[in-house]
Amino acid sequence: MGTNRGKILDVNLSTGTVGTTKIEDNVLRKFIGGSGLAAKLFLDRVPPDADPLSEKNVLFLMAGALAGTNFPTSSRLVAAFKSPQTGIWGQASAGGSFASELKRAGYDGIAISGASSKPVYLSIEDDKVEIKDAADIWGKDCYETTDILKERHGAKADMLEIGPAGENMVKFASILNGKWGFISRCGGGAVMGSKKLKAVVIRGTGKVTPAMPEEFENVRKTALDKNKESVVTQALQAAGTAMGVEVNAMTGVLPVKNYTVGDGNFLAPKLTGGAITAQYLTKPHACLTCPIACKRTVKVAEGPYAIEEGPGPQYETVCAFGSLLVIDDLAAVLKIAEMTNRYGMDSISCGATIAFAMECFEKGLIASKDLDGGQLRWGNPDDVLAVMEKIAKRQGFGDVLAEGSRSAAKKIGNNAEDYTVEIKGLEFALYDVRGSHGHGLGFMMSNRGACHMASAIGMIESGWTTWPDVGITGGYDPKADEGKGELNVTCENISMLTDSATLCRFALMSISITDLAEALKTTTGFDYDLDEIMECGERIWMLLRGLNNLMGVTAADDRMPKRIMTPHTEGGAAGSVPNVELMLKDYYKARGLDANGRPLKEKLNSLGLSDLAAKLY
Repeated sequence: MGTNRGKILDVNLSTGTVGTTKIEDNVLRKFIGGSGLAAKLFLDRVPPDADPLSEKNVLFLMAGALAGTNFPTSSRLVAAFKSPQTGIWGQASAGGSFASELKRAGYDGIAISGASSKPVYLSIEDDKVEIKDAADIWGKDCYETTDILKERHGAKADMLEIGPAGENMVKFASILNGKWGFISRCGGGAVMGSKKLKAVVIRGTGKVTPAMPEEFENVRKTALDKNKESVVTQALQAAGTAMGVEVNAMTGVLPVKNYTVGDGNFLAPKLTGGAITAQYLTKPHACLTCPIACKRTVKVAEGPYAIEEGPGPQYETVCAFGSLLVIDDLAAVLKIAEMTNRYGMDSISCGATIAFAMECFEKGLIASKDLDGGQLRWGNPDDVLAVMEKIAKRQGFGDVLAEGSRSAAKKIGNNAEDYTVEIKGLEFALYDVRGSHGHGLGFMMSNRGACHMASAIGMIESGWTTWPDVGITGGYDPKADEGKGELNVTCENISMLTDSATLCRFALMSISITDLAEALKTTTGFDYDLDEIMECGERIWMLLRGLNNLMGVTAADDRMPKRIMTPHTEGGAAGSVPNVELMLKDYYKARGLDANGRPLKEKLNSLGLSDLAAKLY
């Protein structure tokens, strides 16, 4: 049997019923687990026209093939759903121990359908599954909810929970995994809120054993050795992911003042991972099975932005509430990050939506009276904390911003769309792609919107790693456009594998794709090789694109925002903008999409996706 459990847990909150569905080996082999398996189940279960906040939407919580083992960084959990923020495929993931507990409880995933009429939470102890009353924890923030449920179910229980933002169906509400895991993008917290589902608590006691234990141990040791030798790993250990702030400032990739300033070197030293380490770090923190420990435990002992010891921000959050808003007070950034976690909001979309609103305020499209007498000034942390509370509680103008920047711009009018930086309704991950063109193509073609996780091309252009076994040898000019189409296709297929195996991207920076194939083979018992897993990656990407086509995505949605097509006059990317048409032409040909942006019918049939082809054609 290996690590696959061969079944998912089905929970219908409308009827209060619980059951299981068997997942056949041929499906597990083709779709691996994680987001791949979620996409296959989504195709079968979620109508393309389903309202994301209705009982027709299904929340999939999926573990990957490597989850439950001690393979380095194999502990990520994927949440998948129709996104209330974008209206298309929504997905997010986080590291922690939930995926491992899920496997030990006997499941490859959970499918939560329907909607409760009152607040509830789900309790899973192996095959004992209960829907419990959550009236007493509804309204609590994410940290308070974690503490209450830990006390109730024991310190070893793991959990997912939402805060006030999810309860109020803020479109970019996140799902937290305890206090340390952030399943943030696309509004999964709002989906839980619409179902009146406050939390999922899990405890598994079963054993997960690789199909080929001795061979698995060999590849695991190889991965650990390579990880230990990696310079990138060492940098992440020393300074966390925010080490990237200064690097990106030098290359013109750091986003500053809602992407209007090209040179962020005046801010970067105050916000970088080294500054966090020197001033506020108490200790590193690692996800289950992770030898890297890139997370930061921080404490601000005194002052107006004091916080107790707890989770510190990663790169994206530092940029979202630092450089994007021109806030250089690191303690304030840490405080804003903590409040975002407590409310349960995606820091990327929250920060980007506030940056958009700040620019609208600066240009007179939003007035102080709209903010109940408040203001939105660049560099002012107190303005940010005040509007964040309004967003989380959907109070006043916060109700408009709670819809995300694309929807807010339509309500504000006066060409406010010119100040948004989003693709398919999802705000940019914190990279100014004027300095990394292939990364920009990855944003355009990502199946969840402007996402840095959907393609590994960003870290390839940055020179962080190479994968010669799949033809990626390095030395790419990040501001060049030629050849980026085919390169991005390969990088996307690799990313589909990490999302389905539920492996952290940072581990993949030190191992080969052949190592990943061997890990999947020895855990599942399927006779995978490099060619087969790369085909799996292609199949999963095509399935996700086809699902989006069914939900209305066309070639017209593969676009770059107006802001990014305006070159900077200063900084490391001065004068540079992506050649979108050239890259898209190369990409469409390499990927196998027609002029409308649909996967070619023959390509779908060759990948074993004839059921999708029948719906598309």
